[in-house]
Amino acid sequence: MTRIRCVPATTATCKSQIKVTIGRQLQLSGKRLTKGMRVSFRWSRGALATKLDHSRVGYVARVPPGTGAGSVNVTVSDRAGRRSNVKKITVTAPPAVTPNAPTAPGALPAPFQGNGMWIWELPRTEGGDVAAIAARAHAAQMSTVFIKSSDGASSRWDQFNAGLVQGLHANGLRACAWQFVYGNDPAGEAALGVDAVAAGADCLVIDAESQYEGKYAAAQQYIAALRAALGPGYPIGLTSFPYVDYHPRLPYSVFLAPGAAQVNLPQVYWKDIGGTVDAVSAHTLAANRIYGTPIAPLGQTYDNPPAEDIARFRSLWAAYGSGGLSWWSWQATGDAEWGVLGLPVEPVPAPPPDPGWPALVKGNKGDQVVWLQQHLASFDPAVTVSSTFDAATDTALRNFQTARNLPVTGTTDALTWQAVLSLPLQPVTWTKK
Repeated sequence: MTRIRCVPATTATCKSQIKVTIGRQLQLSGKRLTKGMRVSFRWSRGALATKLDHSRVGYVARVPPGTGAGSVNVTVSDRAGRRSNVKKITVTAPPAVTPNAPTAPGALPAPFQGNGMWIWELPRTEGGDVAAIAARAHAAQMSTVFIKSSDGASSRWDQFNAGLVQGLHANGLRACAWQFVYGNDPAGEAALGVDAVAAGADCLVIDAESQYEGKYAAAQQYIAALRAALGPGYPIGLTSFPYVDYHPRLPYSVFLAPGAAQVNLPQVYWKDIGGTVDAVSAHTLAANRIYGTPIAPLGQTYDNPPAEDIARFRSLWAAYGSGGLSWWSWQATGDAEWGVLGLPVEPVPAPPPDPGWPALVKGNKGDQVVWLQQHLASFDPAVTVSSTFDAATDTALRNFQTARNLPVTGTTDALTWQAVLSLPLQPVTWTKK
């Protein structure tokens, strides 16, 4: 082994020596390295090992949870037991995070209440001037800004830092971090989320999109790592596609499970989707309401949506009972859109019609079926959580409808969903599937 470097190599703590936090990655260089080799971390009172992996930066290994802080010897060995030379590193404990008191079930955590705006690139947001950001936010009745803090497992965005958070707090704004996740390295992505919280973030939002489809085990590992570090009460949200039925392989049921994210922020970009505010919002509510997580939708101010659409979106979701809205994105929002956001919300003249519930039947597939099966399994153990509405699921649903004196249709209509969701949720260990 010829060299060990931090990932990324520009990490400030690695400029004079290799100093890495537990849970973070190291890049290893040397001759005859191959994926899957054993990487050992030995310190004065113990040792742990992990496997060598290969990424876009080369061969990498993550410092395992439980590694002792201080001086640690690193070696690599092959299947024959041949061991490399020793490289010394300094390991530090992960940042301490103050536990939050749990939010009451079904309640919207404070950082998500009211109005918020999303920041992608801080330099393109009032030039990064905190006072100017605060002035514009307050003029539009904004209480929270959501700032990108990382992308994947190895790209920390330095724009989110303790100084920025302190400046926003001093100007009367909440500062939340959001990270775009891929699911290829859930432990690494969780570590970057924890870093953002340690910098003072008032909440953390998971942005999981098409790259995460089908990665149920990764989602479960990621959520478990976040909650282990942050505790059960820290405010976490999920933002993703609004139409669950259009993205059936995305693990909404893991991200929104009890103990995971407490807030659902679907990206209700009606103009981009190509529908009216009412139609897109109704579809979104119908598709997401089954998860039982408070919905605080993310609206569209980019691409010059009509002022009346923005006003309607605010009024409609207030009528739906949402306690919070936010908007994408600051740098793409013009003066006209900012002006509309600063106006009072007009009440709708009549309550909006109920948008309905997902009508699932035998043969359907996807995450909504997963959620149905996780509940039905507590009524009938013969139900297997498979994401496919199979014969066993159909039989269990019909028997359940009979037991609850509901019309026996084999379809999840509104009354059936409401009854099914009263059943206990059977957890699934996706990491063992």
